[in-house]
Amino acid sequence: MTAQAFRFAPLALATLIGCLCAMSAQADEVQVAVAANFTAPIQAIARDFEKDTGHRLVAAYGATGQFYTQIKNGAPFEVFLAADDTTPQKLEKEGDIVPGSRFTYAIGTLALWSAKDGYIDGTDQALLANKFTHLSIANPKAAPYGLAATQVLAKLGLTDKVKDKIVEGQNITQAYQFVSTDNAELGFVALSQIYKDGKVTAGSAWIVPDSMHDAIKQDAVILKKGANNPAAKALAHYLKGPKAAAIIKAYGYQL
Repeated sequence: MTAQAFRFAPLALATLIGCLCAMSAQADEVQVAVAANFTAPIQAIARDFEKDTGHRLVAAYGATGQFYTQIKNGAPFEVFLAADDTTPQKLEKEGDIVPGSRFTYAIGTLALWSAKDGYIDGTDQALLANKFTHLSIANPKAAPYGLAATQVLAKLGLTDKVKDKIVEGQNITQAYQFVSTDNAELGFVALSQIYKDGKVTAGSAWIVPDSMHDAIKQDAVILKKGANNPAAKALAHYLKGPKAAAIIKAYGYQL
């Protein structure tokens, strides 16, 4: 190394350290409550989000109704990705979110699913035949996908006929698990749990027409605890961008 290069090396090193420190200072962590149906998409989004922004997303998964209770009881969540639009609206009216931060990040799709190939023929016939022993749904009081499932059963005139066959999960993840572990022959799940890149990934399914239940508009909000966290604001912005949109659509959601 020449004397001139040696003289400039400490300056270059100091500049590099300064840049790294600046990046570290700008990187923050955001605590996110995520509706169970959105588990796979947010995990994919989180990887890109961290790579593109430097911020880290720490997610908890569960039922929207349960998250509402936890938030009201002081849980440390900074962003909430709900499975409906009514719960975020309620939090907004109660003053628990950053004003103006609520937006719809996805519109969910309900599916009737069996882990067995060919059990469902792409229509509602397996449901109407009523030859199954157990039908899995999510808790309709806590999970919007569970509420949508009860609306479908009512529309088909099956509410009373299948009420003794229903096994109820706390959230849509547990409803899915009942079917995937053969504790129920079929069940209502979020399409995102069984769908990727334009096709059902396992078993057989009926994609329920939107007209058979209330729209599953899924809203996101920045909670008051995230008001001063740059990572919370960055995540809300990122969810509206093209990279997140592509992932969300790949899992069968509408935008």
